Amino acid sequence: MEHLSINDQPPPPPFPQGPGQPGPGMPPPGLLGGGRPSQPQQLPAQMFTTAAQLLDLTDKKLMVALRDGRKLTGILRSWDQFANLVLQQTKERIFVPPSTQSPAQTRGLYADVDRGLFVVRGENVLLMGEIDLDRDDDPPPGYDLADLELVQTLAKQKKAEEKAKEKRKIKKLSTIGFEGENVGEALL
Repeated sequence: MEHLSINDQPPPPPFPQGPGQPGPGMPPPGLLGGGRPSQPQQLPAQMFTTAAQLLDLTDKKLMVALRDGRKLTGILRSWDQFANLVLQQTKERIFVPPSTQSPAQTRGLYADVDRGLFVVRGENVLLMGEIDLDRDDDPPPGYDLADLELVQTLAKQKKAEEKAKEKRKIKKLSTIGFEGENVGEALL
């Protein structure tokens, strides 16, 4: 079996010489005016946009942002053609941004939850990037490490506040005739 890469040139097409095919004095199909045969265009390596790009990230520490807002860090151990990921030594990082209502709280809080081996469905990945191991232990800028229970409680409160605010906004917009993506939801 040949070992080919995306940078290899494609093989030249064979020149058929049979019944109904051009004779020795005529150019074969694909030649324009007797010039060089036309070759299919190949994408450069940086344009390779399939799940195969994950090959370079295998066995490296990554940060993965999911569609539901969770942030995971872990070592990429395996992946498939659908970009489903297997992360080892996974930690979920929970953030609580600084409160805009309390000027005393100028910095946000965060905590890590150990998740161990984690399988992520590819369609749920929003963003993924390699972590700089030199800065891995540094806290995120503007955030301080806090107790897990405190951060979880504050995050739940913040999520409930945002949900209530969104519900009020949708209700107010519906009174003036706007209907958006949440048309099917019950407004209470």
